[in-house]
Amino acid sequence: MSLKIIDTCINCDVCEPVCPNKAISQGIDYYVIDPAKCTECVGHFDAPQCVEVCPVDCIPLDPLYVETHEQLMQKFFSLGGGKQP
Repeated sequence: MSLKIIDTCINCDVCEPVCPNKAISQGIDYYVIDPAKCTECVGHFDAPQCVEVCPVDCIPLDPLYVETHEQLMQKFFSLGGGKQP
């Protein structure tokens, strides 16, 4: 599943720089996550880094973009994250 940022975001700027896929950007009112680039940090880290650093817990899973671990790993490789086994 991709993650999403909800409207309780306080625009603290800590999530954007920790995203290894550059999936987070400033939206109109608060930060947004591009589901085409979000791998929940699969392939990079054991846990989503944006969730780890968020001080207001505003980054839940996005039920509109359900993906398995295998699909997230495939996306990691397609984004140039490493050599595919």
